[in-house]
Amino acid sequence: MFGTIHIVDDDASFRTALERRLKKAGYDVATYPSAQRLLDLLPDDDGPGCILLDVRIPGLSGPELQTRLTELGSSLPIIFLTGYADVATTVKTIKAGAQDFLTKPVASEQLLGAIERAMAHHEIALGARQKLNGFRAQLDTLTPREHQVFELVVQGKINKQIAQRLGTTERTIKAHRHKVMEKMGVQSLAELVSIAERLGVLHPFSEGRLG
Repeated sequence: MFGTIHIVDDDASFRTALERRLKKAGYDVATYPSAQRLLDLLPDDDGPGCILLDVRIPGLSGPELQTRLTELGSSLPIIFLTGYADVATTVKTIKAGAQDFLTKPVASEQLLGAIERAMAHHEIALGARQKLNGFRAQLDTLTPREHQVFELVVQGKINKQIAQRLGTTERTIKAHRHKVMEKMGVQSLAELVSIAERLGVLHPFSEGRLG
């Protein structure tokens, strides 16, 4: 499993040595002398990758960059590398979502193992995000009326109740329901409810949306 490793460290010789080591292992590598430089170039997180981040760097620190990337919605996993490990910083960064925290000098085997785990984690996250985007795209194909039926169906309402709520016939609701299932690519109510939960649209039906 290969991808791009983003190295953020103010030590030029360390960046070069690490870049050489990782390229030899088959990874693409991008290097940044500061946290701000990475923010300026903000790497794409649509493909497998991770960030190797020094804790103590001039300007924006490693943990501060971690916070900024979270705010920007980046999904790239972060592995911290530091020559000055302390428990408080380790706990803080791990709690904030860091994938790992390694102390320099780090053995190749330990580093590559951490990177492989980070890459695997990111690949799973990317797969989940792509699936979610697919569900959103399917949801967008529903007509306003189908969307209303969708909301009521996932709340467990039967056709008769939905027909009464929307002021139409059970036969019409049955047709809408069939269309909803077809467009969302599901075979069962359980699948539809699962998608609604993942999309965050499983909420009480609003009478104001009936128009």
